[in-house]
Amino acid sequence: MTDFATAAARLAGAAGVLFGWSPETFWNATPAELAALAQALRGDAPAPLGGSEVARLKELFPDG
Repeated sequence: MTDFATAAARLAGAAGVLFGWSPETFWNATPAELAALAQALRGDAPAPLGGSEVARLKELFPDG
């Protein structure tokens, strides 16, 4: 079993190689940001919203 420090160092290195991230960028990123980039690399990222979906969301969640 790999400890946290070893796994984090490996992931930080991969983020540097794959995304051009500095260590500071890696440590300031959220897990969701890292997951979104990994998902995009895998090619299974969801399709972007179309105009009708954006309009519906604007109606449901107005910014005021």
